[in-house]
Amino acid sequence: MKDVSQKPDSLRKARATATLHAPASCIQLLRSGETEKGDALKTARVAGILAAKRTDELIPLCHPLPIHRAEVIYELGERHVRVIAEVQTIGPTGVEMEALVAANMAALTLYDMLKPYAEPDDLHIEDCRLERKIGGKSHYRRELSAARTAAVVVLSDTVASGAKPDTAGVAVKDSLEAAGFSPVDYVVLPDDAGQLADHLRQLIDAGITLIVTVGGTGLGPRDITVDVVRPMIDVDIPGIMETARAFGQQRMPYAMLSRGVAGYARESLVLTFPGSRAGARESLAAVLPGVVHLVETGRQGGAHAGGYTRES
Repeated sequence: MKDVSQKPDSLRKARATATLHAPASCIQLLRSGETEKGDALKTARVAGILAAKRTDELIPLCHPLPIHRAEVIYELGERHVRVIAEVQTIGPTGVEMEALVAANMAALTLYDMLKPYAEPDDLHIEDCRLERKIGGKSHYRRELSAARTAAVVVLSDTVASGAKPDTAGVAVKDSLEAAGFSPVDYVVLPDDAGQLADHLRQLIDAGITLIVTVGGTGLGPRDITVDVVRPMIDVDIPGIMETARAFGQQRMPYAMLSRGVAGYARESLVLTFPGSRAGARESLAAVLPGVVHLVETGRQGGAHAGGYTRES
């Protein structure tokens, strides 16, 4: 199965349809609910909802998801019935397959309950399709529409001394470049407050769009990053690192110990990530959609037309 553990949960919806063609007499049976097996529309609705909930058992490598809402409705014509399935979850991957399976299963159930009343050639299912999906990367982008500058500042005495290679900062740099940030400056500094402050001032003076520090957010005597960065921030954005900590906490119990902060230092958005490779990668995975949105609509991105809205 595809690994979705590094994808943040979001509200996801999908709508799929399928069309069953049948003689007019069969459509009338659907309207009246009088087949020998009972009300076909009601039975097919239940079949579709159950199928949505069990899609991962029917399709190999399909992720199991909590189904928060599933519904099947119909549009009846003279010689056809259009099955409409809508499915909703909050999770790391979408519910397109659940909606498609629900529409198909409901249509097949109608076929089964109508087949005693029609010749095989008179019944057929066609035009099963996904009509829309909402949520995830298709709705909350993880890539910039145009390149923006960024800088990654790694704080580590051991890495700066050459005692071990940096993996956390490199992972963040690579991910930012994949998201469309360019150029991405990269530097390794010791855990020294003066050096960090001087370098951050240079980046802020240069108007770098996004500055990410990696390391020094813990509680050790050499963890000075937050103490240096916090006074430089003139617009605090606590939700960014709250999101990163919550995402990390679902994966390991020590994420709550990170003191990371985030906000604007003049025109630069500054984020402070933990120094472990896993912690840094998880932090960026959690906040990247919001960061992409912010840098394109915030101070350097211009006005956010219409304000912040949520799909109803």
